[in-house]
Amino acid sequence: MVGAKGYSSYRGRGSKWKILMAVILVLVIAAAASVIYMQQYIVYSADGRRQIVLPWETEGEEEPAPPEDLSEAPLDVVVQEPEDQGPKETVAFSLPAQPMRQSAWGEFSTLVFGGGSGTYNAVAIRLKTANGTIYFDSANAVSGAVDIVNEPGDDPEETALALGLFTAREGLHTIASMACLQDFKAANADVEGRGLKNTGGYIFYDGNNSLWLDPAKPGAREYVCALAKEIAELGFDELLLTDFSYPTVGKINKINYNTDVPLANNLDLLLGDLNTALEPYDILLSVEVPEAVIAEGPDTVAGLDLNRLAGRVDRIYAATTPEKVETLSNLVSQAAGADGKTEFVPELAAGSPAPAGSCLILAEG
Repeated sequence: MVGAKGYSSYRGRGSKWKILMAVILVLVIAAAASVIYMQQYIVYSADGRRQIVLPWETEGEEEPAPPEDLSEAPLDVVVQEPEDQGPKETVAFSLPAQPMRQSAWGEFSTLVFGGGSGTYNAVAIRLKTANGTIYFDSANAVSGAVDIVNEPGDDPEETALALGLFTAREGLHTIASMACLQDFKAANADVEGRGLKNTGGYIFYDGNNSLWLDPAKPGAREYVCALAKEIAELGFDELLLTDFSYPTVGKINKINYNTDVPLANNLDLLLGDLNTALEPYDILLSVEVPEAVIAEGPDTVAGLDLNRLAGRVDRIYAATTPEKVETLSNLVSQAAGADGKTEFVPELAAGSPAPAGSCLILAEG
């Protein structure tokens, strides 16, 4: 049978098209696989461009060391200690010598914080007088020295409560004033162990019938240091030593100084012991001296020498007048030297014009 004309040789076009599609598909799959495979050899240059670095192109080069485990590596931590700027500038108001009461805090806070002048940011409280009376509950005081009541029936705890109001006040610099070596009660209580004696072997009375502790005796230094530590534990910011000297009035030629060295050496011993005793506490140590010791030079009778004091205490106080403050301050700075932090603080009478810098306004009477 003869087929229809024109269709006997037709095979269709589908088979060739399928082959072409298969080839293209294989090429796409191969290209994709190549891209995936080559991802491990793609690196980025410093300018951010991508490039392919094949394995044989890096042969012979050292591989970078793996990063160290910083969690196990020791760290050298350098702590920058704050520079000691010395005592802050204070303008102090001095309270009368007596057992403190909460009413005293009320009067002072009204003066300073309650619409008063706002001049003061510090207060000086007398905690030990030249006759040996102590105005806080001291466990180390000699018998009969502690006085913490003003009137019969007063609550003995009132003093501690009142002192706590002062020391706890934020921003208020508290100064504890303490008679150091002039001490009638402690010297009389132990003449051999603490008291300053005369050449006859008895307790020495100065021209004002006062008694003194002998800084050459360890017992005297221990007593002063024990009281100083108690004051630091009360929370005061500064301890101001008054009567820090040997007596200078009366028959001083009759004193048995109990030493062959300069008297200033014995005061140095006491300062050294005090600095050691107060080292654990955040408290400044200051001394009061006569103006003449700063302006005129050492007083060998008193044992006071500005050049030996400056640099060993934080502050040196002296009663003076406003017009002399700058000169005295410069002399203290010169004695302390370039690295010294010792500051001069003038003690001024009430009503005096306040100078620039720190000062202490003395209590009236």
